Amino acid sequence: MAYVALYRTWRPQDFDDLVGQGPIKKALTNALETGRISHAYLFAGPRGTGKTSTARILAKALNCREGPTAHPCNDCESCREITKGTCPDVVEIDAASNRGIDEIRKLREQVYFAPSSCRYKVYIIDEVHMMSQGAFNALLKTLEEPPEHVVFILATTEPYKVLPTILSRCQRYDFGKISEADMKAKLIWILGQEGIAFEENGLDAVVSLADGGMRDALSILDQVLAYSGDALKESDVLSVFGLTSTEEKINLLELIAKGDISGILEKLSFFFEGGVDIRRLCASLLDILKDFIIYRKTKNESLVQSLKKQDAERLNKLIDAKRANQMIDI
Repeated sequence: MAYVALYRTWRPQDFDDLVGQGPIKKALTNALETGRISHAYLFAGPRGTGKTSTARILAKALNCREGPTAHPCNDCESCREITKGTCPDVVEIDAASNRGIDEIRKLREQVYFAPSSCRYKVYIIDEVHMMSQGAFNALLKTLEEPPEHVVFILATTEPYKVLPTILSRCQRYDFGKISEADMKAKLIWILGQEGIAFEENGLDAVVSLADGGMRDALSILDQVLAYSGDALKESDVLSVFGLTSTEEKINLLELIAKGDISGILEKLSFFFEGGVDIRRLCASLLDILKDFIIYRKTKNESLVQSLKKQDAERLNKLIDAKRANQMIDI
């Protein structure tokens, strides 16, 4: 059987499976329990934060044999078909490739037909901001007065590109980046289910690279495991993505603070030869300097993320807050 990517294998199947997004989960489950179901929703937020997954879970919740319910059974025919993407009454449209007025006119003709097997017909329009002006205008009337058996779920990473007249007809939910703590806990659980050993520093590197996107985190994890085999190691993450360790970054900052030009050039040559991504390196140095200033002013290790106490104390012997700010500006 063909290998299935981790982000597909562990796609959330219930509101309880979603990572983060607590207020959105509460609002949608309460709406389902009280019967306050809107005819149109807009899910906005960064990529990989659960917008399309939430749309599919909502479609299952509306059409489950036990539903509408906040906890779809994932066992009835409707739930299974929606999970597989084969349900005729749940239609997913990629607006990036179906952005024209003709596609929306076809949709408008179809919405008035009753569902073939489900309670609701659900239209999930992904990347809705990519639709043309004419397509938006064609969708407007249908969104304003849809049949009772139809629910629209629009998803976008760029809500400011969606017409205000469309926005005003939807219940809007803004998805935020997933916190590092929530993401790390979920990854630890997934690694446990997969039977994969991991290094704490390696996991931290994956979480940092993902930048709040759970799908990105799982894709990164997949890529590293394809390289390393049966374990997640920090050295493998650094090698695959052209990164360098915190120790190397601290060493570079120490050389800069001392004005050791020869040492700096040797270190940079080492980075270039190792294929280190210089843009990411600069961003990491900025994070370290920012955390150093916070630690120097507060002496509170819990307020910093990219720097350990011993590293901060090492820098403290060479750099003061004013110099650190100058380095950040440069």
